[in-house]
Amino acid sequence: MLATAIIVFREVLEAALIIGIVLAASRGVPRRGIWVGGGIVAGVLGASLVAAGADAIADAINGIGQELFNAAILFTAVAMLGWHNIWMNRHGRELAATAAGLGKAVVGGSRPLYALGLVVGIAVLREGSEVVLFLYGIAVASGVGALSMLMGGVLGLVGGVAVGALIYFGLLAIPLKRLFTVTSWLILLLAAGMASQGAAFLMQANLLPAFGNNLWDTSSILGERSMLGTLLHVLIGYSAQPAGIQVIFYLATLVIIGGLMRLLARAPAPHLATPVAPG
Repeated sequence: MLATAIIVFREVLEAALIIGIVLAASRGVPRRGIWVGGGIVAGVLGASLVAAGADAIADAINGIGQELFNAAILFTAVAMLGWHNIWMNRHGRELAATAAGLGKAVVGGSRPLYALGLVVGIAVLREGSEVVLFLYGIAVASGVGALSMLMGGVLGLVGGVAVGALIYFGLLAIPLKRLFTVTSWLILLLAAGMASQGAAFLMQANLLPAFGNNLWDTSSILGERSMLGTLLHVLIGYSAQPAGIQVIFYLATLVIIGGLMRLLARAPAPHLATPVAPG
């Protein structure tokens, strides 16, 4: 549930920040709420179509190459999570500036009003589609139940919208840079866990060597089915009896994505905007 909440919170917050910046920069424009609201609805519908398509694909290949499909979903999610962290670390401020510039252009009359709905719709579609992929990855990697994921999703959605609203109304004093840094490193651990589980699926399909089964056994200390073990398995990919190939993929993911994040740490950070109060 917590992994789902973290993913949904981060994606919803990013969409909420773009929406808030567009609204703040275009205040005073008649009917801006209608266009922005329409963009949100269109983005949600688009993301829902992505989810329906993923369900259809999963049902179509159920039982046929399931390990390969699961591994493909997981490695795609890992790549997207890594790209997401690295790209946002470098281009978050630029993204916010673009959204603010659009709002001002609409106010000045140099851009049409429907551009507000278009940029908001694209933002919601992008973040919503990423949520679909990432949650599929979590479900495949950890076998989390639908109810638990639903609860985590609702928690993340409410949290992301609430924080975005507080920022828009100028009520949040916590530096967003710090908040995004924490969630970025949590997402990195989630990605490493997914990579490890993806390697396990490929090993089960006899496409990768094990490089040693059960390198260690900590099940007597912390079983994967215990409450804490389950939580750590979902959040950081904990395995009580990992194969060598799983450890290799886990560490490689940490080194590659984490190294690129640190390398670009001095680039514009994703605090996106200072709190702005609506006029």
